Amino acid sequence: MASKLPMESTEQAAPAEPAPAEKTVLTVLLAISFSHLVNDVLQSLLPAIYPLLKTSYSLTFTQIGLITLTFQGAASLLQPLVGFYTDRQPKPYSLAIGMGCSLVGLILLSRASQYGVILFAAGLVGIGSSIFHPEASRVAHMAAGARHGFAQSLFQVGGNLGSSLGPLAAALIVVPWGQGSLAWFTLLAAAGIVVLIRVGGWYRRSLAHYHARVQARKRASGPAVPRGRLIASLAILFALLFSKYFYLVSLTNYYTFYLIHKFHVSVPGAQILLFVFLFAVAAGTILGGPLGDRFGRKYVIWFSILGAAPFSLLLPHVGLVATVLLSVVIGLVLASAFSAILVYAQELVPGKVGLMAGLFFGFNFGVSGLAAAGLGRLADHTGIEYVFFVCGFLPLIGLLTGFLPNVARTRPASA
Repeated sequence: MASKLPMESTEQAAPAEPAPAEKTVLTVLLAISFSHLVNDVLQSLLPAIYPLLKTSYSLTFTQIGLITLTFQGAASLLQPLVGFYTDRQPKPYSLAIGMGCSLVGLILLSRASQYGVILFAAGLVGIGSSIFHPEASRVAHMAAGARHGFAQSLFQVGGNLGSSLGPLAAALIVVPWGQGSLAWFTLLAAAGIVVLIRVGGWYRRSLAHYHARVQARKRASGPAVPRGRLIASLAILFALLFSKYFYLVSLTNYYTFYLIHKFHVSVPGAQILLFVFLFAVAAGTILGGPLGDRFGRKYVIWFSILGAAPFSLLLPHVGLVATVLLSVVIGLVLASAFSAILVYAQELVPGKVGLMAGLFFGFNFGVSGLAAAGLGRLADHTGIEYVFFVCGFLPLIGLLTGFLPNVARTRPASA
């Protein structure tokens, strides 16, 4: 362990106790986690009201999938560009601007009476997320001190908790009161903007010291991973995220339809069961980062992707109670992957926090959008039960984790 090595013996040794400047700024992490909760509540309202939109506007599954594709596509294409740009030109108050875009999209969605307007509103919410995620991930990195896995997990758990609350809010508010009640959630967005303005102030004041830390970490990071190995490793990480998010989309977008069709669950009941699954995802998220800090991120990636396979393969063949229980286990296991994968990537590519966050969040949104559209079309042609049977095999892609290089846990997480 690094704490047993003399400080002068290696440049990669980490101090046993972080210096004052390296300590975790928990108040900032909690603020950015809360903002992530708000952001993801807003965006999760969209799939949560799909049954309502489908009935009100006589939409097909393909049209439902296109709504998600529009939202996810806007977020996917812009996030790497935002991350690449802000690595060079940090924009502390862009966080609040991104939340403002989501607020406008929500207002439009509450008033939309045509399919085209719904698509436009979904695109605005996607743009808001594309601005929010890369810079918010950087703030989490800045405030992490020496606990980068923990910081990313705390940041992520806010988003996953927000995603789980969206369906519950839809079941309790939107379904009884109709599409127009979405406007009430603009109050939550406004609260998020206020918090993000304050976070932006801390971000601006901390930039000079952060840049000094970036340079120090670059000098101490040791030899770079060879280019060919780096490209292959990133490709494997993207393949693992593909399996994770393609499978998650089958649940987040079509779980309610599956429950309604196979078990004749009511719409509010299905949305509450979706909340149960998404809450399990939120609960599992906090584990991945700290476990990666302690035991190594590769082990966490192994467990979180491949470990879900037995449960995903069994889920299409069981009754309602077992389906709910298996969905909870799957959510807990899969949830730990993203934080470990993102910090692992940031360690592979020092000095590119925004770019890595933008690429991986963007890939997440892009894969989710394509999966929603593709699975919607598959459901139209083969039935919703067949979708869950096919998707059950996706976690087996986790076998690719064995080809990832081992990243030393004593190496400081790159800035």
